Amino acid sequence: MTAVGLGGTGTRPVFGPHVRAALDAVSPDAWTGVCVQAPGGSGKTTLIREFTARCDAAGIPVLTPWPTVPESVDDGAVLLVDDAHLLDTAQLDALRHLVRRCRPRLVLTCRPWPRPPALVELIAVVSRTHPPLTLPPFTAHEVGTYLATVWAEPPPPSVVEHIHAQTGGVPAFVARHALWGAPSGPALRHPPAEFLALFTAEIDALDPDVRRVLLATEAGMGLRMDLLGALLDRDPDGVATVLEAARATGLLGRDGELVPVVGSAIRTVVPLAHRIAVWQRLIDLQLDRGAPVLPLVRALLDAGGSAADSAMAAAFEAGAHEAMGSDPALAARMFAAAATAGRPTVVAQARAAALAGDLDGALRLADQVMADPGSPERSDGAVMAATALAHRGQLARSAELFQWSGHGSAAAEFAAIGLVGSARLADAEKMLRDGPTADSPTLLAGAAELTARGVHESVCAAPTVALSTLVQAATLLESAGDQTPLPDSPAALAALVGMHGGDLDIGEAVLLRAMAGDVGGALLATRHRLLHAWLLMMRGDIATARVELAAVGAHGDRLEPRDLIFSTALAVGLARRNSDLVALHRAWPDACRAVIQHPVDLFMLLPLGEFAVAAARIGQQRWIANQLRDAWALLEDLNSPPLWTVQLHWACLHAAVISEQRTEAAAHAAALDTQRWYSPFVAAVASAAACWLAVLTGRVDQSQVETAARALHASGLSWDGARLAGQAAIRTTDRRVMTSLLDCARVLQGRQAPTEPNTGAPSPGARPPRRGEVGLSPREHEVATLVLAGLTYREIGDRLFIAAKTVEHHMARMRQRLGCASRSELLAHLRVLTDDGAESRTSLERESP
Repeated sequence: MTAVGLGGTGTRPVFGPHVRAALDAVSPDAWTGVCVQAPGGSGKTTLIREFTARCDAAGIPVLTPWPTVPESVDDGAVLLVDDAHLLDTAQLDALRHLVRRCRPRLVLTCRPWPRPPALVELIAVVSRTHPPLTLPPFTAHEVGTYLATVWAEPPPPSVVEHIHAQTGGVPAFVARHALWGAPSGPALRHPPAEFLALFTAEIDALDPDVRRVLLATEAGMGLRMDLLGALLDRDPDGVATVLEAARATGLLGRDGELVPVVGSAIRTVVPLAHRIAVWQRLIDLQLDRGAPVLPLVRALLDAGGSAADSAMAAAFEAGAHEAMGSDPALAARMFAAAATAGRPTVVAQARAAALAGDLDGALRLADQVMADPGSPERSDGAVMAATALAHRGQLARSAELFQWSGHGSAAAEFAAIGLVGSARLADAEKMLRDGPTADSPTLLAGAAELTARGVHESVCAAPTVALSTLVQAATLLESAGDQTPLPDSPAALAALVGMHGGDLDIGEAVLLRAMAGDVGGALLATRHRLLHAWLLMMRGDIATARVELAAVGAHGDRLEPRDLIFSTALAVGLARRNSDLVALHRAWPDACRAVIQHPVDLFMLLPLGEFAVAAARIGQQRWIANQLRDAWALLEDLNSPPLWTVQLHWACLHAAVISEQRTEAAAHAAALDTQRWYSPFVAAVASAAACWLAVLTGRVDQSQVETAARALHASGLSWDGARLAGQAAIRTTDRRVMTSLLDCARVLQGRQAPTEPNTGAPSPGARPPRRGEVGLSPREHEVATLVLAGLTYREIGDRLFIAAKTVEHHMARMRQRLGCASRSELLAHLRVLTDDGAESRTSLERESP
């Protein structure tokens, strides 16, 4: 590395090894001088000063041949010529003649451009004895070294990296940063205007063509030689000359990119009118060529430019179409700018807004178009409104608008999906049979057709058939890369079918592919993530599901009703599975609001089932009674398709168990039993339901319970399987059976029982240790006995003369020592350890299944 740093008063310059070697060669004997070529800001003047200091120290006379070049020089003297590229021809000729006659020692610095012939000859003479030095930018390490010589305290690595990135390592720019001080807060993102103003004189002094090149580069046009030729009205050689001049300033890197801080300075100090003039000229040139205009239009839009005429409106529209796939929010702004000049871009703006996740804006724009009887875009507006309403949970209204639009096969297929989801099966079948034919067999049309067929098969055919069709649709849509907002994605519907049918592996795989491919963009990203979190919750992976849900909440955006109902149901479900009544009560008001604003449809039955269980747990069944009634009516209108009814029966069974409505629980178990023919998953759920009824009456058949629990686990319902085994263990009086079922529950939860004797936990297949074998202290035994008797922590504290918090600590230590995942599991262990199970049974009967 050969880097040179600027040095101020009392500052030690930073030099690279090649420069240090040249400086160390300064001596009264045999030294002939050196030539340094580097762009502006590289530290050439600093180097000249250092050479002067070295010469003075060595006793070498130093001459600066100005204002006129002398006729001769003393032997051994050194001529110091800084910025030789600024000398005129007469001065360069005089220097060349002096060098040839007297052969003085010469230290010469210059920029790589301009290179008049006289300068080239002079450099050649000097370079015969020493190769020219170049001064590359600072490395990050050298930036840190330089800053440490300027500031009182060494800078932290983050500041060093920031300054290196902003300045490109150009020493002069690093020095300006150093004089301004260490950046912090907003200055780390946007350099202050006062600092950027230091570049004003430098930019103002540039050749006009060089300035135009910098403005074009700042607008994102890079090294487009043909475009720059038209902008500068020069041939390729002329453009190359201007580019060399721009690079020689140090403001433009060798790669044709602006140094970041220079770009910020241009945006700050160059008058906006000058910048816009260059952009508009470039836009005209690009439109004439049919070439991309997005970087230019973005720059114009960010600077507050508007579509003042039809040409600029066309430019905004063209840029918006280019941005649609990568930045739909930007595309929406550009379409809006084009619309102000009379371009018919309102629906395109609505489409872009929807893709960016702004459904409020999309609906407003779509409604504006539909309200205008003379608008040629009414059909397109209806499609956009239908799409937005599907996300709002208004599936029936969405289907009607898709039908009304008459827009083609894709709209017809989306209408059919909405019709099936709102239980209008006959209308859906007619739409699928008689709907309009596609204008062209696009990938989107094909994916829509497969999706509609898959949803129809989910209520009329085997689950594997429907799932296969939906997965095919999802795969096809991944390849489409379409820029059309979707009312729903085939991946989301496939995941729902998979979760309802017990095919969680397939559901997760298709969801992960959609998430990785950003299918549907921001409009569907939240839906995919929430469904993935739900799938994880079903599997019992509570921790990861909570992380996924938190990631959705971290965005801080207002969720649409369809996403909101899944989000709140996830919060409720996770709290219930953690036996966290405080969190469950906290989440319930949001759940009520979500249920109220979302009509019942086929695709929200999972959240509804979760709400049913939670409502029973906290005695709030009245809030969802109407929705449950509507759900059963909807399923009946669809001829009670087993795929969609099983999970709701399963949830309502648990709700009935919790609320001690055994007749209702038996009815749901019987309904599941009549559908066990449908698939192995339904058979597993039906068997588990029968086990629950038996367990509630005190009949615990170890073999049947374990078989049912393991079948649930194999179907993906790991938490449900573990819960069944655990609750059966709590309700049996046979300690051997209890131990076996607890071990089964622990294994199904993915946790093996600890085997170390000092843990006090039972080994797989062994009975729980009795009192004295666990290592409970006398106080812990007292606490355990009173907890099993049903006393609160405060009551126990009053009886034992200790604080309620101390009781809580005792319980936490016992739970950790016994390796219990829940309170009910801990109570089951303590019941055996204290030989005091009778008193605990009443309190355990109401534990959430």
